[in-house]
Amino acid sequence: MDVKKMKATVPRMMMFFLLLPATFPGYFSADSQQPNKKKSTHPNAANGFGSSILFPLTGNVYPLGYYSLSLSIGHPPKVFEFDIDTGSDLTWVQCDAPCNGCTKPVNDLYKPKKHVLVHCEHPSCGAVHFPGSPQCETPDDQCDFEVEYVDHGSVTGVLVTDLFSLRLTNGSLIRPRLTFGCAYDVKNPGPYPPPSTAGVLALGNGKASILSQLQSFNLIRNVIGHCLSGKGGGYLFLGDDFVPSSGIVWMPMSDVAKHYLSSPAELLFGGKPTGIKDLKIVFDSGSSYTYFCLRVYEAVLDLVRRGLTGKPLNTVHDQALPICWKGSKPFKTVHDVKHYFSTLTLSFTNTRNIQLQLPPEAYLIVTEHGNACLGILNGTEAGLDDFNIIGDISLQDKMVVYDNEKQQIGWVSANCDRLPNLDSDYNEDIQQPYAANFGILEEKHPATQASSKRNMRVHRREL
Repeated sequence: MDVKKMKATVPRMMMFFLLLPATFPGYFSADSQQPNKKKSTHPNAANGFGSSILFPLTGNVYPLGYYSLSLSIGHPPKVFEFDIDTGSDLTWVQCDAPCNGCTKPVNDLYKPKKHVLVHCEHPSCGAVHFPGSPQCETPDDQCDFEVEYVDHGSVTGVLVTDLFSLRLTNGSLIRPRLTFGCAYDVKNPGPYPPPSTAGVLALGNGKASILSQLQSFNLIRNVIGHCLSGKGGGYLFLGDDFVPSSGIVWMPMSDVAKHYLSSPAELLFGGKPTGIKDLKIVFDSGSSYTYFCLRVYEAVLDLVRRGLTGKPLNTVHDQALPICWKGSKPFKTVHDVKHYFSTLTLSFTNTRNIQLQLPPEAYLIVTEHGNACLGILNGTEAGLDDFNIIGDISLQDKMVVYDNEKQQIGWVSANCDRLPNLDSDYNEDIQQPYAANFGILEEKHPATQASSKRNMRVHRREL
């Protein structure tokens, strides 16, 4: 089937949906009304929310550069691989409409059907084009979208709704009908090959995210957590069942940002102040590495280099990352080289005694050539302006929790190599996943972006 092709008039980062339960008749499939015979002993199973959802992850920071999971979509259900991305809101999957630039074989693409289309008159379409309005000839036209990322990648497609097969930790199988993007034009102009996944599972705090949709139907609480193992793999959960009752450090997140933005931070190096303050810090699992804006990046690079004075390390070119060092013999792991480097610390100035420690293993990788490379990159060069991104490399071996109901971010050191033990009897029901990475969406001022993109159209495809 062909889809009408049109670039959406949405400004970058204004990806919001108005998701009200009343607007989704037939929200569940019939078999989702039959709960699994297993019973959860968790107290949350009896409140207004169903439970939580736990996903094993695969992937790593290097050499893959992403962590991912698998989801089953459609009827009959078909499994698709998704990159996990807390830096964006709109989940999308490569779809056969047909597709330009898709990386998957045709048989592995999502195949949209006529009845799954979201129409222009639907409130979710108006919200995704905010502050403009959909450029539709009739109210029954399909709702088109375009997502642009700061790495200059982009996806164009049409909004659809379809059944997702999900297993709750209380044992129930649910099949909610969720809204997501059917991406039929995928561009990746960067120097690196695109990830090998079918799409992006967007877990930001906007109304478009899968998390927000599930919460709007009282299935789970608006909480997400992930634990990325430095050895590869890990897990992700939706809902609050796996949030530790103690030991976790909590920090308020900004209530006006469209990202998981912290309160302002000060940078310490080796436990000493650097004079660098008022940093805007965004937590983004869709970014492989950590990015600092130019002034911070240059200062950190200078501190690191000065700290290596007299150490048996020499700079070396390695295609993996811009700044690398070699030793007298190849390094096998970060543990072989970390004693030459100092700990970076982000001290959050509006919250007393709250710090995020970034030891050398949270900002270094060891490449296939045995070199140690700096996993902190120039964010200004990448188009992030004055934002600073805490990426996967700095989130490893920590449980990181984003509580959108209490507007707080928390973290605690954790063993991410095994699934948490809530109702361990249900672990056999959890699907095993696979792998992608597109990173945080580019944010611009709505007024300027809306005016520049309002009338952009390209060839349309009819579904």
